[in-house]
Amino acid sequence: MPLAEDDQQRVDQATKDANAPGSTKQLIRDPTYSDSEKLGPFTVVCLILNRMIGSGIFVSPKIVLRATGSVGASLLLWTLGAIAGVAGLLVWLELGLSIPKFQPPESTNELRREGERPFISIPRNGGEKNYLEYIYKSPRFRTTCMYGIIFIILGNRAGNAIALGIYVMQAADRAPSPSEIRALAVAALTAACAIHWLWRKGGIILNNLLAVLKACILLAIIAIGFSASAGASFGHGKVHGNTIDPETSRSTSNFDIHTSFAHSSTSAASYANSIIFIIYSYGGFDQPFYVLSEVARPKKVFAKTTLAAVFLVTVLFTLVNVAYLCVVSNDQKILESDLDMATLFFKDVFQNEVAPRVMSAIIALSIFGNIVVTTFTASRVKQEIAKEGILPFSHFFATSTATPYAWIKERIWPSSHQPGPERSAAEESPAAALLLHWIFSVLLIGFTAANNPTVAYTVLVALYSYTLVIIVGFFTAAGLLYLRLRKGREWSANVGFSPWGGPTAAIVYCLICAFAMIGSFLPPSAGSPFAYDKTHVQWYIVPTVGLGTLVLGYIYYFGFAILLPRLKNKVLVVEREPLIVRQFGKRDGDWVLFLETVEFWWAARGQPPPEADSTVNLNGEDHELGNLLGIAH
Repeated sequence: MPLAEDDQQRVDQATKDANAPGSTKQLIRDPTYSDSEKLGPFTVVCLILNRMIGSGIFVSPKIVLRATGSVGASLLLWTLGAIAGVAGLLVWLELGLSIPKFQPPESTNELRREGERPFISIPRNGGEKNYLEYIYKSPRFRTTCMYGIIFIILGNRAGNAIALGIYVMQAADRAPSPSEIRALAVAALTAACAIHWLWRKGGIILNNLLAVLKACILLAIIAIGFSASAGASFGHGKVHGNTIDPETSRSTSNFDIHTSFAHSSTSAASYANSIIFIIYSYGGFDQPFYVLSEVARPKKVFAKTTLAAVFLVTVLFTLVNVAYLCVVSNDQKILESDLDMATLFFKDVFQNEVAPRVMSAIIALSIFGNIVVTTFTASRVKQEIAKEGILPFSHFFATSTATPYAWIKERIWPSSHQPGPERSAAEESPAAALLLHWIFSVLLIGFTAANNPTVAYTVLVALYSYTLVIIVGFFTAAGLLYLRLRKGREWSANVGFSPWGGPTAAIVYCLICAFAMIGSFLPPSAGSPFAYDKTHVQWYIVPTVGLGTLVLGYIYYFGFAILLPRLKNKVLVVEREPLIVRQFGKRDGDWVLFLETVEFWWAARGQPPPEADSTVNLNGEDHELGNLLGIAH
């Protein structure tokens, strides 16, 4: 990245200080050291597509249809899920483009008032970690521990990896073997981590290819479903989705307005659990926020790009659900089979045994794409958590290292032979954070080894959804409402993105998440797909364990930030010094994060911190070093 002269001087000085003899500072530069490595709008769209189009849109429609009991109620819930997805994105945009805030260097002339430098928002990796820490500041470490421990343990795709193993076995027409399914799951997780470690850009290219392929698969399902509804035959006669009355066996069209809502469920638990599965499918809007500092021109194009991507997925999901119902009948005998909605769809259309196997292979490929994108984004969040110093070996897990691809490239084409300002760029990846991600993914698969793979998949996906989508979503949206109420015009006047309708999106997302959180504690009705005889898991297990993870995070905080310092009679100091520069080396370029120095040390109680760093400005406020940088009292 070409830098302005004064920015280059500050980078050189920071590098010199970090590399000085005896220095304990750790220099961590942004992975996109070169402007050409930044994530463009197309990649941002693909991050969302690849995460949203996973197993959910193929598996969840049948679960929701069985739970609601009617076509009309099912489609209404998917519409509610779309609203939740858009509302959630608007909440994340307002926070992501507004915080954290930093002051530009003193050498610049960007003054809000005479003698005072303004605070400006700087896009940063980490997503809701940054937002929750900004909103729920005190006491230091509490929010970081409570969110960080949950994300370290559950922020992966272990459940989806198990589903991948199941579908690969079905595609191969082999009897399901729990050991083989788990071996395939571990292999998929290992492959995804290895790809992003070996070649950062190669992982992004693979993500984009899989995203485009999955979008094309959904378009094919839509075309086939609507063609079948229009009377087209695919070699085995016409098919049409009907609703079969369970009492009279009378058959009517799935879209008959007089019967589409007949026999709808009255169980609040069924609707709450259905919403969790639907929001899980729409929950991928947050993926680009985890890597926001790696996005090109985020303040100019990011909002439009993410909104376009979520709108595209909303349209695709709606049409796919309609396409399914153009073919698959709402017949409880059919819906009680072990086949998912997409497989039932292909089986009814083509009426042979090969079609379901092909669909199983397609779903397995789709799930792998989901694993690839999550591995890329989640590893960045775990690196940010490690930078806070709350983990054992935090220095190690916070590092970024040159990829093997970059090492080989340097040997073949040395950077000293490259022209221009890009010669010093070397592709890096958070290899240690990828290792941490892999370890806990495999541990989750191991911890559920005693369960049937299908049960393990259901539990892990539901637990991920309840904690990292519903609970985190609730506290994030509620926190934004708190900011709007507490800071009022001061907040509204300084946001980087102002959504339509003011606080409406935050209110909607907060209420939907609250309903799902509370409704999950209600017992499901007999015959519900969430009942024990269907899931083999008691209905209260997932929400209880989900809320229990908050307790686990607080226990970790108490031990790490309160008990351990008292036992050591020392306090932990965590110093993070971000260095921001103007993008593209232009005097009027947007300020972006270029590199960061991180330093941890245990200081004796009462020992004054270094005078030069006694206070640091962050997030628009002045903080004493003990509060800002993490001195535990």
